[in-house]
Amino acid sequence: MRVAPQIELSEADREILDKWSRGRKTPARQVLRAKIVLLAAAGVENRHIAKQLDVSRPTVGLWRRRFAQAGIAGIERDAPRGGRPPKARQNLVREIIRKTTQEKPRNASHWTTRSLARELGTNPSLIQRVWKANGLKPHRTRTFKVSNDPRFEEKLLDVVGLYLNPPEHAVVLCADEKSQIQALDRTQPGLPLKRGRAGTMTHDYKRNGTTTLFAALNVADGTVIAHCEQRHRHQEWLRFLKTVDQQTPPDLDLHLIVDNYATHKHARVRRWLDKHPRFHIHFIPTSSSWLNLVESFFSQITTKTIRRGTFSSVADLTDAIVAYIDDHNADPKPFVWTTSAASILDKVGRARAALDKVTTA
Repeated sequence: MRVAPQIELSEADREILDKWSRGRKTPARQVLRAKIVLLAAAGVENRHIAKQLDVSRPTVGLWRRRFAQAGIAGIERDAPRGGRPPKARQNLVREIIRKTTQEKPRNASHWTTRSLARELGTNPSLIQRVWKANGLKPHRTRTFKVSNDPRFEEKLLDVVGLYLNPPEHAVVLCADEKSQIQALDRTQPGLPLKRGRAGTMTHDYKRNGTTTLFAALNVADGTVIAHCEQRHRHQEWLRFLKTVDQQTPPDLDLHLIVDNYATHKHARVRRWLDKHPRFHIHFIPTSSSWLNLVESFFSQITTKTIRRGTFSSVADLTDAIVAYIDDHNADPKPFVWTTSAASILDKVGRARAALDKVTTA
């Protein structure tokens, strides 16, 4: 007559098994095994355990024996199964990965689980499992642009050098304009935020004009010099430079980091800068707006004030922008640049190599 092994639990084992037996996110098979062992440790016979848990007696005997032999590890994971690995399944998995990464459907820009399942004669759930196991997300994309500026490295070293090792007796400012900010008024009032419901706003809107925000972010202390203009020509840029000149200590040099917009290089702008030698202009590489820290400030004001705001006129929009900047300057926090030029050059080099492979394929 076969005798069931005696089960004795340490305090640590009992704590783990209790947690598993009550765990909401614990796999069901692991919950069952924990309950079997706990009942066995309480002296309940296998036939009663089987009846109580609605499983077969061989199942109870299996996990009781496994725990007696190997403890927690014996019931934590399934024993490896014998036999050859399923070759057809492995080939199908490889084909799913190949098609997902190297081909596109005839009538769409990317695969879905259903379209790829139809193509390969399998089921969508298998496609989903393979994608998840291999970190594939065909429905998602990320934008990028690698600069083709022939002086990329030179400009990068110049700008990052200003961030990491700013010159003495000088102010480093990141300057740019955020153009065509729309004063949008919603066609109906939105419903307020409340428990269980997000705030709402209508999908349609009325356009009430636009404004352009000129801003210069002080890299050292995070303060912003800014004003709004109706347009963004070289005349407005010159007026903004004069504002910066007036609102900064006259005995300090000014190093302005700007992009390659033609307005910043206009002949009248250059003549004005020649007459004001304390201004030093540093151009970022083309297609590298991420290198200008004022873009981070523009992102914040867009998210917190502009995008979800309701403005009946350009004046309302301008007042909201000015109020945000005044509040920001009352307690400024600088954006701290930490990335070295060497690591950026290494990443750009890898991106260019990857692009070369795609273009030559």
